[in-house]
Parts: sequence; structure tokens; C-alpha cells
Amino acid sequence: MNFDFIKGLTMQRKALETLVKWKANPHKKALLITGARQIGKTYLVRQFAKQYYENFYEINFLTSPKASQIFDGDLDANTIIANLSAFLHTKLVPKKSLIFLDEIQECPKARTAIKFLVEDGRFDYIESGSLLGVNYKVVPSYPVGFEQILQMYPMDFEEFCIANSITTNTLDYLKQCFESTTKVTASIHQTMSDLFRYYIVVGGMPEVVKIFVDTHDIGLVIEKQKDILAQYRQDITKYTLDNKVKVTNIFEQIPAQLDEKNRRFKLSSISKTARLRDYDDAFMWLKVAGVALCCYNLTEPKIPLKINEQSRLFKLFLSDCGLLCAMSLENVQFDILQGDLSVNMGSILENVFAKEFVAQGFALRYLNKRTVGELDFVLQQGSSVLPIEIKSGKTYQAHAALDHALEVKDWNLKKGYVFCQANLETKGKITYLPWYMVMFLKPLTVKDLKVEVKITNVD
Repeated sequence: MNFDFIKGLTMQRKALETLVKWKANPHKKALLITGARQIGKTYLVRQFAKQYYENFYEINFLTSPKASQIFDGDLDANTIIANLSAFLHTKLVPKKSLIFLDEIQECPKARTAIKFLVEDGRFDYIESGSLLGVNYKVVPSYPVGFEQILQMYPMDFEEFCIANSITTNTLDYLKQCFESTTKVTASIHQTMSDLFRYYIVVGGMPEVVKIFVDTHDIGLVIEKQKDILAQYRQDITKYTLDNKVKVTNIFEQIPAQLDEKNRRFKLSSISKTARLRDYDDAFMWLKVAGVALCCYNLTEPKIPLKINEQSRLFKLFLSDCGLLCAMSLENVQFDILQGDLSVNMGSILENVFAKEFVAQGFALRYLNKRTVGELDFVLQQGSSVLPIEIKSGKTYQAHAALDHALEVKDWNLKKGYVFCQANLETKGKITYLPWYMVMFLKPLTVKDLKVEVKITNVD
């Protein structure tokens, strides 16, 4: 295995751009950063503060439980700021300071107080938490209209590339190939394919990525991943109120369910008498906590996809592909790194793409119809629908379901993508993309949609 291209770790997160834009807004709200544990939220805020603020004050309600006392009593801004200053043993400097309230789910009153602190306007505030949407401690009153929410995920493949010293020039070149549907040079294609296999095994948890870059020791990587999984299991025990057993059973079943033929999550694997209505809260807990990703089946791939979702039929992916590998069969990492993509690869590779699509901003959906077959993913990109197949083997040009879907006139699908280990190529309506080019497939955003407005005066 050649690691010559790895020279050092540069933990660059795309979310930093959001923080910079947030700071520049003269009418900014508090920024609430949420997401699963261990994905780098605290690290990101500290690096941001170091670069953009003269003063930075941090309070962690999990490691400093007494800090909750700051928000006891009256929640007017003057009282809270006086309490903050006393707790931190320092004078707070207005207009030049960032106050960071970490693990804010442990102090519900702090969430309520944000409204008054934002209205006061003397300081900038960032909140962060890992289980903000679960019913653990009730927030007396949510600061509706006073928070900007940023959902974070584990490092995506592009961030993994940067951490592994892939240059901007290389990434720009690959993006040009994607946009012009031009083959990638053989040497770069091989390097990027190898790096993508490393990403499958390592995943995007920042501490795990750092271990990989520093040591290249997959044993240490797996050890850290199992530590994180143990923490997730502890969170389930601590933060679930009435569904500990149900949430645990679902969580532990994810690898086995994804290894089934159609990947759909079936409660019968837990209990023959289990009913989805009895497990709704448990599934929602895993989703809201950022631990699992739901991918819903469609009745048909027509715009808008949301109204065609079948909420009772879904696949359940893990939020990080490296953690899925650590939960799967022993030595699956060795097989993947050696280029043996047959063992368990279909489910693991599909999980990689689910995580990448969500990180880019896509909603996860798939299609399974008896008359067509199964499409691994169906994405909405503006007014277009993109049917997508993920292929792990060498027979990537066999895709009956995609062919059938493109032939359905009523669906009017213009093109389809097949992500595979081969180089870039287009045949008819189908474009074959190397796995690593998933980082360039993005949804259209509001800023991408421009309209020409012509108004004529009418008497």
C-alpha cells in the first residue's frame, strides 16, 4: 500500500465558510451547530475563533455542570452577562468577542436565554450540541427566530482528500473532468481510487482521520472507531427515556439489515411481532441524534419527490462509513484495502454514498418497483430527477433497473449515473463516474436559481 501522497494533516472543514459568512452578517443570530458526537464541532469553532476573533470564551456544560447556574434566576441579558463574567473570572470585551456554549443540551435554560443575549447584541454567540433534538431535557422556551442552525456531518470525501494532502490543483482538475465528462489520467485515477478505498474503511470522524494520516495503522483506526461506537451506545443508554431496548436493537441491526438483498430495514429481524408504529420514536431518536440516515422508497421518481415518499418503507444507513466497517464482519477492512470488493462491499459502498449525498445537501430516496427493479438512489437536483446506481464489481455496465427506469416515458428521466471503479465514460443517457467523483455531485440551491422578471405597467 503506497502512502507517499500523505504528507500531513490539514483539518479543513467546509463548514468554516458558513461560520465566516455568519460573522459578516450585521444582523446575525446565534449560530447553533448540531450533529452527531465526535464529528469535529468543537474543533471547528475553536479554529474559527482563533482566526476571526480577538477574544474567545468557551463554556462546556457537560464537563462543567456548575456552569448551568449562570442561567438560574432572571434571564435578562445584564444578569446573564454578569454571571458569565464571574464564572469565567474575566471581563468580557463587547463587540470583539465570541462566546461559545458547548454541549448546550445539558443546560436547557441557556437555549431559552439566547433570545435575550442576541437582542442585547454586545457579543456573538455559538451554541453546539450533539443530541439537541432528542427528548432528554425540556427547553422551557425555544428561541425561535434568534438561532441560525448549521447541521454538521463527519468529514466528507473531499475533506478527507485535503487532510491527505491532495492539492487544490488536483481537485480542480478532477472537477473539470466531471463537468466536461472527460476521462481522468490513469495515474490520478489510480491514486484517487486507492484513496477512496481508504475512506471507505477510515470514514470521516476527525480523530479517526488524524490517526490514519499520522500512523497509517488500520488497527489503531479500528480501535478508535470502536471507542466512538461505545460512546454512541452509552448515549443511547443515557439519553433515551423509554426506548432504550428498541433504539439499541435497531442500532445493532443496521449492518445486518444493509447486508440483506434489498437493504430495506425489516423489524421482523428484531421480533416477529414488532410493528413499525411501536418503533417510530426509536427510529426518530437515531435519526435526530445524527447516528442514522433514513432513505425512503418512492412510489415513482417524479417531481416533487417528497410527496412520492413511502415513509413506511426505508433503508437505514449509519452516519459514518468507517463506523459501519467497524461494526461489520471482522477483517472486512483488510479485504477492501486489498482490492477485494466482493465481501460485504455492496452494503458498505452504498452507505458511503448515502453519507456523501446527505453531506452535500441531498435528501435520501430510492426506488423499488416490481416492474422496474431497484434504483439505489433517486436524487432531486432542482427540477431534474437523477436515478443513480452504485456498483462495487467489474460488471458495472449491467444495470437493468436503471435501463428500465430511463425507458418509462411518463417519468421523463433525462440521464442516469452509475458510480463504479472504472474511469469516466458516457454511453447514451448513462454516465459512468468513478466513485471518488461523488464529491462533485451537488444539489441546486436558491442562489443557483435565477429568473428574469419583466413587469409591464397595465392601465
